[in-house]
Amino acid sequence: MDVAQVLHMNGGKGENSCANNSLIQKKVIAMTKPIMEEALTNLYSSTSPSKLAIADLGCSSGPNTFLVTSEIIEVVDRICRNLNKEYPEYHVFLNDLPGNDFNAIFRSLPSFLVTLKTRIQTGAGKCFFTGVPGSFYSRLFPTNSLNFVYSSYSLMWLSQVPEGVENNKGNIYMACTSPPNVLKAYYEQFQRDFTTFLECRSKELVVGGRMVLTLLGRRSSNPADKECCYIWELMALALNEMVDEGIIEEEKLDSFNIAQYAPYPDEVRFTKEGSFKIDRLKVSKVYWNPYNTDKFGLLILNPSEVRKLGDGYGVAKYMRAVAEPLLVSHFGEQIIDEVFIRYQKIVADRMAKEETEFVNVTVSMTKRG
Repeated sequence: MDVAQVLHMNGGKGENSCANNSLIQKKVIAMTKPIMEEALTNLYSSTSPSKLAIADLGCSSGPNTFLVTSEIIEVVDRICRNLNKEYPEYHVFLNDLPGNDFNAIFRSLPSFLVTLKTRIQTGAGKCFFTGVPGSFYSRLFPTNSLNFVYSSYSLMWLSQVPEGVENNKGNIYMACTSPPNVLKAYYEQFQRDFTTFLECRSKELVVGGRMVLTLLGRRSSNPADKECCYIWELMALALNEMVDEGIIEEEKLDSFNIAQYAPYPDEVRFTKEGSFKIDRLKVSKVYWNPYNTDKFGLLILNPSEVRKLGDGYGVAKYMRAVAEPLLVSHFGEQIIDEVFIRYQKIVADRMAKEETEFVNVTVSMTKRG
């Protein structure tokens, strides 16, 4: 599987699109906003760039793409007013893999700019937007050209499925039944990729530039712990059911693995790449159910949403938006509806019996001089 070609969330505005199934990401963006504000405040306490170059790496498509941008601009606008500094011009680079729905992003750009102008009624600087298709595990920008890098729920995706995991039979990811060599291969692939990412960004950021990165992670030192692997283990159950019934070939399932790794905080904190100083590292959690309200939750807007709370609907829709392109590329389109019907039932059963949540690792960094 060529990850760079098939890894993208469902585009468009359909029922299974990223645009209509991104509440979890929205909650995480809200949860981590204070860390972003702190990083931008520290950036402006030490420098006053007349042009602020911002890169959103793994921007996806849908409402959260411009949510991140608007919050960054609002924070900088407030900082400039409080510190009596000149408002910068904003150059926003929206990056994702080539399969991302960039057309949807730029079709919605005019309406976003109108909304932004209404929300920020001061003399905020002009905003310029550029789409940057490509892998963030390679150079994307000129040397010393960026001031601030942001990424949310993207860096847990690996550049490739680790090599040497052919014996991970019956699983599609790390699991409690995965052989030790599979866990080691995933860990080593993450270390290579994360080091490469930092090396690339160290060249692109100016000295003193900031990065705020949020990725799925885990609190346990065990890489096969349920808190990071369970969501994929349940999908593997649905796929194995279909193998047992002859709908999917066993060999086809055994050759499918997800290119993702949810790191333990120390695996982010201690790296071989030494260009960045870690300012803050925080671990948080968010419930699987995107309709589950909490401090950062969202109101359910109609009764039909309420009926979906306990049946795994929201989780299955979110995971379909994430995983459908990967599954289609390997198994074909004809099985997709059946996979997610089964997956929803399995998820609903587990959610009724136990608390299910994602663990997030957020790190704020500064490029050293």
